[in-house]
Amino acid sequence: MKIAIGNDHAGTEYKLAIIGLLKSKSIEVVNYGTNGTDSVDYPDFVHPVAKDVDDGSVDSGIIICGSGNGASMTANKHQKVRCALCWSKEIVQLAREHNDANILSLPARFISLPQALEMVQMFLDTKFEGGRHERRIEKIACS
Repeated sequence: MKIAIGNDHAGTEYKLAIIGLLKSKSIEVVNYGTNGTDSVDYPDFVHPVAKDVDDGSVDSGIIICGSGNGASMTANKHQKVRCALCWSKEIVQLAREHNDANILSLPARFISLPQALEMVQMFLDTKFEGGRHERRIEKIACS
């Protein structure tokens, strides 16, 4: 499995911990995020993640910014991306099961680091249910 990760200055600590978790599971990580805490523009770090998900060069993505909103909005501009802004592992589970979310957006200023790691684990462990949800997924993208 290969996952792209991107973050702005608000998500650096979370990103580093998430990379540690992913690597402990032998998951290949492509790191597009900043490694510092100086102010940066989140689209510069989110677009490369979304592009990789969109073109299939990675299996999924994780993006992190202060609220998770700007990162999620940016990622969802890409045609094949279904990015879910999540704030609990239950929301993550539904985003995967019902929406086949392929990018997880985390709001670093509103969740704790342990919560973020639990949410990433849920994202990895949960599969898309298909069935009635499949036809809904097919209606999301604009042509």
